[in-house]
Amino acid sequence: MAAKRVYQVWKGSNKFICGGRLVFGPDARSLFVTLLLIIVPVIIFCVCVASHLRHEFSSYNSGYAILAVAILFTIHVLVVLFLTSSGDPGIVPRNSHPPEEELRYDSSVSADVGGAGRQTPSLQFPRTKEVIVNGIGIKVKYCETCMLYRPPRCSHCSICNNCVERFDHHCPWVGQCIGLRNYRYFFMFVSSATILCIYVFSLSALYIKVLMDNYDGTVWKAMKESPASVILMAYCFISLWFVGGLSGFHLYLIGTNQTTYENFRYRADSRINVFNRGCLNNFLEVFCSKVKPSRNNFRAFAREEVPRPLAPIITRPRDPDDGLDGDRRPKVEDDLDIGEDLLKISQRRNIEELDEEIRGRGSNGPPHHTSEPDSILSSDHRAPTIRSDARHSSWERSGNWDIGQEVLANSNVTESRNYVTSKEMRQ
Repeated sequence: MAAKRVYQVWKGSNKFICGGRLVFGPDARSLFVTLLLIIVPVIIFCVCVASHLRHEFSSYNSGYAILAVAILFTIHVLVVLFLTSSGDPGIVPRNSHPPEEELRYDSSVSADVGGAGRQTPSLQFPRTKEVIVNGIGIKVKYCETCMLYRPPRCSHCSICNNCVERFDHHCPWVGQCIGLRNYRYFFMFVSSATILCIYVFSLSALYIKVLMDNYDGTVWKAMKESPASVILMAYCFISLWFVGGLSGFHLYLIGTNQTTYENFRYRADSRINVFNRGCLNNFLEVFCSKVKPSRNNFRAFAREEVPRPLAPIITRPRDPDDGLDGDRRPKVEDDLDIGEDLLKISQRRNIEELDEEIRGRGSNGPPHHTSEPDSILSSDHRAPTIRSDARHSSWERSGNWDIGQEVLANSNVTESRNYVTSKEMRQ
């Protein structure tokens, strides 16, 4: 069987194309909607607006510049969109097993059948641990899906089913998580789309003005002459509220070194932002720092998971005050078995003596009812006995022939009872 590559056995919800070279989110189909929302308006603008404006300027080249800028800027928007949606956003590789160095063994009291408490080791896994960031301790959480402690500012995306470094949000318009490695491209896409909307809106309004001057008419006649310009202006005006507002919001996040996830989750928290390095340094960190290489090689051959042997259970040291609880239970069971056997022997011996005495007195004494020995036997059988649940290999488990005080006491009670019964019969 041919070895599989990492992207073929990937446990996340991502979609891979080109042999694992491009990675998309599970909702990558929404990317086609975004492409249509960008390309279709630009085509309408180039055909119905820019092509007419190229002859409206004294310089012949100025008219073509309007068309060229629209095309080139649209290509730029599509490129940054592709970089945002087709790359690794900063996925943290998941572990095959929980980190054993973080496991802790603790003792918890559990009640047994007899009501006595015994200390049993229980596996404890801390849900959080503290790490130091810029001299301040912050808590990071353990991800049960990825079986790792998330790095600072990392969060698990429920849509992609991955832990992403510096997780900002999952954007359905690009079909990908926005994280450490693609946040720069995401902001460039949003801000470039904003500029493109302003460009198309402005030149469409300019063309309406040109039509008004050429035909000496009102704005209504110009709008009837070029309805495409009116549609483009309305479309860009609506889109500008979305992408423009998003660009302004992310400018604020970059200036304060926050993520969208942190801003919404910790908005009411008055804690100090340990990642804030100042407005200028925050912008330099986003736009001028080197993009970290991906921590995943999706084209590498996947390693077969070798099952680990079970870790030995670590019990706490035995306390001298607790007594030999572990050795005492087998010993008690053995003593109970021995005591029960001796008790039966004692009962059988007393019954045989009574039977011989009754037969010896049969010729001299008054006749006795034949059911009397049976009644005595039945009463002896009702004597209290000690039973044990552990009946197998009791003599092999322990070589100790000592009998507990409770067993001897029960045996003495039975013997004394048999003696009293025999004495009454003689009288």
